[in-house]
Amino acid sequence: MTSSTVAWPSLKRNLVAILRGIKPEEIEGVVGGLVEAGFEAIEVPLNSPDPFVSIEKARRLAPASCLIGAGTVLDVPDVDRLHDVGGNLLVTPNVWPDVIRRAVSHGMVTMPGVFTASEALLAAKHGAAALKFFPASVLGPQGIGALRAILPPHLPIGAVGGVSEGDFAAYLKVGVTCFGLGSSLYKPGDSAAVVAERAARTIAAYDEAVSAA
Repeated sequence: MTSSTVAWPSLKRNLVAILRGIKPEEIEGVVGGLVEAGFEAIEVPLNSPDPFVSIEKARRLAPASCLIGAGTVLDVPDVDRLHDVGGNLLVTPNVWPDVIRRAVSHGMVTMPGVFTASEALLAAKHGAAALKFFPASVLGPQGIGALRAILPPHLPIGAVGGVSEGDFAAYLKVGVTCFGLGSSLYKPGDSAAVVAERAARTIAAYDEAVSAA
């Protein structure tokens, strides 16, 4: 029996900015630049400094239509903390059914990390809104494309890990519809101006790839 879920929303671009290592004092400038460039989903991994402070700040800064949340969520108490600071996006590196179900009960959009067919189908069964194939660079477009044949057709497929703007076209061809971008977009210590420039370049590359697909 499949659990209830919160569906992946209709975004103009299915791009998730991953701000691993960002500090709360950097959030305002970086999030502002990302939103201005066109990003509608932002993730602060929980192994960043004071992540819940950063997420709460990002939630206040970003438009209500944006997904703002946490990555590297490993247990249920952190799901509750994410809810308390207003997060509505939960990303994990693994499939932990209790975490997914708790996030869904809070009305969050969920994107658990998977690598195998068994993990992908388990995540779907327990209410995942989208699947995060991680690390995507290991599977590559060919590997993800092969797995796609057995996945629920309604479930968005994301590629995360070792993915940059130069990879969009190859993944789009095999049915990947969402991308998580980390170090190609933000590295700890990067200025807001640098991130904004990369964000604009990434948006342009994504739009071009989608138009050509």
